Amino acid sequence: MDNRPIGIFDSGLGGLTVLKEIVGMMPTESVVYFGDSGRTPYGTKSKETVTKYTFQNVRFLLNQDIKMIVIACNTASAYSYEAVKNNFDIPIVEVIEPGAITVARETRNKKVGVIGTPATINSGAYEKAISKIDNSIEIVSKACPLFVQLVEEGWWENDIAYRIAEEYLSSLKNKGIDTLILGCTHYPLLQNTISKVMGKDVKLVSSAYEAAKAVSRVIRENDMERDKKLKPVYRYYTSDSVEKFETLGSIILGKEIKTVEKVDIEKY
Repeated sequence: MDNRPIGIFDSGLGGLTVLKEIVGMMPTESVVYFGDSGRTPYGTKSKETVTKYTFQNVRFLLNQDIKMIVIACNTASAYSYEAVKNNFDIPIVEVIEPGAITVARETRNKKVGVIGTPATINSGAYEKAISKIDNSIEIVSKACPLFVQLVEEGWWENDIAYRIAEEYLSSLKNKGIDTLILGCTHYPLLQNTISKVMGKDVKLVSSAYEAAKAVSRVIRENDMERDKKLKPVYRYYTSDSVEKFETLGSIILGKEIKTVEKVDIEKY
């Protein structure tokens, strides 16, 4: 048993999709969430910059007395997971491998698509992870950089979102894929728009949902469950606008977020 909270960080609000899935699967667990909205997006930045940000985020969360780290950002997972794992002595879950395992299992025609930030796509992290599981799978990747900004603006299902999705995804539709991994934790918020563009025959795999399942497994296997008699506590931090986080975060989670604190993350 371990009553300390789970620590989660993302480049902004997208990681709240992971938090929401974790709360759904493990409703008694407490969570500390940090969204680095002041420096978002990570997906257009260099590996060195993203790794620097990741280490600062981890150090901040460790100051909150957490029991594990969830890197709820595909770009940070692709660029920084190995370095974080080698430098910090705490259980760490990233978002790429869980999604790769699921997409390899779900594809019927062995043609899968991967969408993500430019950094995630350029890293080849999903290609490596999927090929390690089944090297006969054909993988088509596409960077969709504006998707993160759409989510951070709260534009999930409007005309602008649909037109941008159509522009990005038309090439994937022509490749005959039957499974598409949403390789950014912001993207599940665009799931309805993406599905509308891709059609009902393409199965969407959420890296957020798969990461939450991995978190649940790590907690269970290491006897780290929180005492179920205790009420969970959720704490939220951001490096940017508290008001924007509270407004959009409440919509994402489907419940009101009342207390968000701003953090000077450069101190870490």
